[in-house]
Amino acid sequence: MRPLDWIVLVVSLLSIIAYGLYRSRGSNTVDRYLLAGKTMPWYAMALSIMATQASAITFISTTGQSFVDGMRFVQFYFGLPLAMVVICATVVPVFHHARVYTAYEYLEKRFDGKTRTLASLIFLAQRGLSAGLTIYAPALVLSVIMGWPERTTTILMGATVVTYTVAGGIKAVTWSDVQQMGVIMLGLILALITVIVLLPPSVSFGDAVFLAGAAGRLNAVTTNFDWNDRFNIWSGLIGGTFLFLSYFGCDQSQVQRYLTGKSIAQSRLSLLFNAVAKIPMQFFILFIGAMVFVFYLFIQPPMLFHPHELRRIGALSEYPAVEQQYSQAYERRRQAALGLVEARHAGDAAGEQRQTAEYRAAQADLDRTRAQAAKLVETAGGEKGFTDTNYVFLSFVTRYLPTGIVGLVIAVIFSATMSASSGEINSLATVSVIDIYQRHVRRDAGDHHYLWASRWATLFWGAYAVAFAEFAGRLGSLIVAVNKVGSLFYGSLLGCFVIAFLFPRVRGTAVFTGMLAGEAAIFATSYYTDISWLWYNVIGCVVVVVTALAITGATEYRPAKAPPAR
Repeated sequence: MRPLDWIVLVVSLLSIIAYGLYRSRGSNTVDRYLLAGKTMPWYAMALSIMATQASAITFISTTGQSFVDGMRFVQFYFGLPLAMVVICATVVPVFHHARVYTAYEYLEKRFDGKTRTLASLIFLAQRGLSAGLTIYAPALVLSVIMGWPERTTTILMGATVVTYTVAGGIKAVTWSDVQQMGVIMLGLILALITVIVLLPPSVSFGDAVFLAGAAGRLNAVTTNFDWNDRFNIWSGLIGGTFLFLSYFGCDQSQVQRYLTGKSIAQSRLSLLFNAVAKIPMQFFILFIGAMVFVFYLFIQPPMLFHPHELRRIGALSEYPAVEQQYSQAYERRRQAALGLVEARHAGDAAGEQRQTAEYRAAQADLDRTRAQAAKLVETAGGEKGFTDTNYVFLSFVTRYLPTGIVGLVIAVIFSATMSASSGEINSLATVSVIDIYQRHVRRDAGDHHYLWASRWATLFWGAYAVAFAEFAGRLGSLIVAVNKVGSLFYGSLLGCFVIAFLFPRVRGTAVFTGMLAGEAAIFATSYYTDISWLWYNVIGCVVVVVTALAITGATEYRPAKAPPAR
């Protein structure tokens, strides 16, 4: 990056942090530190909820996902509006009337202490891992830009996030998120405009969309049903609905957002805003990835987007042959793309059909060559199952965007992670203090004591996230990894809350056993089958509910006594 990029980046981040800390003044009690004194307006909650989801993973990995697999990932969000309507009608009023700090505090009111503790531990396990993935993404950015080791950049990023989260609490997190969403949207719009401007003069925006579609990169809806297919309309509508019911109804990182609301109506508005806005935003981000794919039709991309691994395999004897095949496949694809645009302009249907076949065949050859290069990474001692999806958009940004815009887009990536990881760490601290420490360790301490316990818990979970982030690079596409990690735990939490709201006769021991059975079912499904992780939420929820109802039915059943003998 050039000096102007650094100025834009530093000024953007410092202004966001300073504004958040300024708005967090007065967070000197547990209620204000963890719930902002229930004073947040709906628009601040809405943008904070959206910003928490829009981590750096969204921009780094989602665009890369679209580059290699098309836009069908957007189907993952099709269940979101359905989930939001259900949550607004059921969960929001229950939590507000219960006057709780955490979702799991409500479970003790409904069931018992052990159910609350188990749900809290499940949340801490999955959200702690997810926070590590969230922090890893911008550390990846710093590593690529500055050439520093990923461990160093991970620690630096984690320290930055933890500092203002410890200091300002939920108000600092929420008001920072409001500014961050503005920076995020501006950066995304400029990135899309730039990639379109950089296309060859003979290729219009309509041509770019046509070429992306011809290569299968605009496959936003796929209707085939396949248990093993991660992204289709059925897994999105059914599995996605269950996942988002779990995420927004049972995950403290989201529940805590709308618990800060002034009223039930304000909390509902914040969720309904996300129901309307999230799918278009995700579609827009994926579309940017598709346009980056079109850009690289006319500018040869690196054979691998990970610069370190590309240098590593360059020393292998097999590399020159693979590189030659790659260059030939690229040139063949470029000529086919130009021929397809020319046939389209001329209205030559036969030529268009012929060039489309050639274009797709060349793309298949290019994909095979990239797969061979990925295999060479393993041969050279790199990670098994190597993928460079997370580096695609990053490579484009740092090489081709104009000075100043590069700094802004990098600021977007950092802003997104600061909002997501700070919210996650704050919610982890809340559950640790309210559901574990206050409940089981120090029950009668003063407010000042719990305030400082919250700060120390924030520091601990920040360190935990940084430690786990070192393993994140081995998990492939980050956008898939972060949702898969959540899906390993969300189903059992959702099943617990479904029972709490819909089955008043079920008591604590039955639902506690059901949650253990649900987790066992999810991990068994993950280990022994190829079923897509989107279905884990459905499986876990169903197992919890069925198990708890079966135990309740068995314990309540009492056979009629036989009449006395005469």
